[in-house]
Amino acid sequence: MRLQKRIKQEHDGKQEVTTPAPNEDIQIVIYGKNGHAEVLGLVGQTAGEAIVIEHFDEVKELNFNKSIRLYSQTTKSLDGFKRIVEYIQEHISPKVTFEYYDTICRQVANRMPNIRTFAASHDLVFFVSGKKSSNGKVLFNECKKMNENTYFIESADEIDLSVLTKDIRSIGICGATSTPKWLMEDISMFIKEKVKELEN
Repeated sequence: MRLQKRIKQEHDGKQEVTTPAPNEDIQIVIYGKNGHAEVLGLVGQTAGEAIVIEHFDEVKELNFNKSIRLYSQTTKSLDGFKRIVEYIQEHISPKVTFEYYDTICRQVANRMPNIRTFAASHDLVFFVSGKKSSNGKVLFNECKKMNENTYFIESADEIDLSVLTKDIRSIGICGATSTPKWLMEDISMFIKEKVKELEN
């Protein structure tokens, strides 16, 4: 909620961190997914005036002759955010100001490199997470980019047994930041039993 408060203060002209010139026209930009609950909440703090950037190419549509304050949905990619920051820094007019606030969840950002390596090192990956978990969706997509044989499941019941073929040498199981360890262990036991049945 601190992020919502900060954006509201910026929109209302009370942000202590910045000292805009009188009547300075500031663009509040949010790097996030259109329609996502967190992003809707942030845009709501600006009376709907904030500009949402979902994909990198959209940054090119900003007005670089106006000051920019950039924020991010907490579960977006840190690499994507940095790329947008660099583009704005290269193109913004020297007559205006640009400030950015890295509000990306480090739990997610720090796991990105490890989860990419993990996904690439297995023949088959089961990603365990609740369907509504934002960080789950982000991390699953990273796995899927590295390994097309990645499947999103909430429980062992959702495993498609047809993918457990004899030519699969290694199976990886990972999950969202909130996925309980016991659940992944249960799924691991289930898979081991099914693989054993295949071998017999």
